[in-house]
Amino acid sequence: MREQWTRSGFLLAGIGSAAGLGNIWRFSYVAGENGGAAFLIIYLLAVIFIGLPLVIAELAIGSKGRNDAVATLRHEAPTGHWYIAGGLSVVGAFFILGFYSVIAGWALKYFVGAADGSLWAPQQLNAYHAYFEGFIARPFEPLGWQLLMLTLTTAVVAGGIRHGIEAANRLLMPLLCLIVIGLAAYSLSLDGAEKGLDFLFTPDWSAFTRPAVYMAAIGQAFFSLGIGMAIFLTYGSYLDPKQSITKSASIIVLGDSLLAITAGLAIFPAVFAFGIDPAQGPELAFITLPGLFSQIPGGRLIGTLFFGLLAGAALTSMFSILEVPSAYLARRLSCSRRKATLLAASLSFIAGIPPALGFGVFEQVTIGGQNLLDSYDDAVSHLLLPTGGILIALFTGWGWGKRRALEAAGLDNSKLGELWLLCLQYIGPLVILTIFIAL
Repeated sequence: MREQWTRSGFLLAGIGSAAGLGNIWRFSYVAGENGGAAFLIIYLLAVIFIGLPLVIAELAIGSKGRNDAVATLRHEAPTGHWYIAGGLSVVGAFFILGFYSVIAGWALKYFVGAADGSLWAPQQLNAYHAYFEGFIARPFEPLGWQLLMLTLTTAVVAGGIRHGIEAANRLLMPLLCLIVIGLAAYSLSLDGAEKGLDFLFTPDWSAFTRPAVYMAAIGQAFFSLGIGMAIFLTYGSYLDPKQSITKSASIIVLGDSLLAITAGLAIFPAVFAFGIDPAQGPELAFITLPGLFSQIPGGRLIGTLFFGLLAGAALTSMFSILEVPSAYLARRLSCSRRKATLLAASLSFIAGIPPALGFGVFEQVTIGGQNLLDSYDDAVSHLLLPTGGILIALFTGWGWGKRRALEAAGLDNSKLGELWLLCLQYIGPLVILTIFIAL
């Protein structure tokens, strides 16, 4: 018998899946690079009209098929080739988890260093660039932290849905919410915090004329929610049939968006209060902020909480990413969940070796002028996830059939159902394709 979530457990797991590094590490620097408020407006619109319909679609498909991504799409469309979309999601999950676990390993390294005091050894604000460069350039240390995060993830996912993923999220999600709210309250109390609020909520209207801002915002919506890699399709296969798909999806998307904005409130007021440039890219979290924490009163505690938040948020998302290939391998190889999870995690670790060593052994290897880590990030957020999202949208809006889609989502022939299908049939695919062409 297939496992099932409890209702509250599914919502926590769903929000935990979406609320990961994308909300904290990636949201902060991508928003900083793309105009702050203008980016936020486009991001929220993308979440509402592209992200939410796709989350509903994935949950509906998964709840109907009750299997892994490939088997579900094959069952729901036996005469077509839509199952290839599921196969792409499974393959993509290996590479996404490989890339994701690298950054997660950094977060865990910094959390441990902040907790034991070793992170604060440099003492000077400008010394953290050398600290970070020295860490990522060593071949075995980044791999070690990456492996540790994957090991923790494997232990949880191997425990199953209720006793593994759900139990871990019940512990981590309330804790992470308390930390991010506390950090936001602290950041907003600083002198000069209003400049950060202006950056995040007062738009530069000229930014709306730049296609790159739209692409970054839509890519962030996909990355943050985790759509396009069959996470919610797989999670939906364990859903209680009595649970409302539309309501659950709305709660998950709302929770994810609120966490992203709260993370912005935790970071940007502090960044502006201390005169830091918000458009610093990935180094904002791992170079600039540690230097800042080391200099301010109570900063070491704040820094420990911040990196604990990063590492914990990474774990809740890694659970869901690993579940996608694990579910597929368990069925395909007719093996136990534990063996499938271990195999999937091992393959993901191998996939993550190139970006993990992209600043050391493979430093000279570039793709389009970018190092391997940035290349993985671009491929995931600007190509793989939007492509997966388009395929799911087209399957639900056109390939599945209107009646079956509306019935599976619990929307019947309501106006909301018509709007949902409109978003999947036209708005989502056309917006993404237009931006691809513009770039």
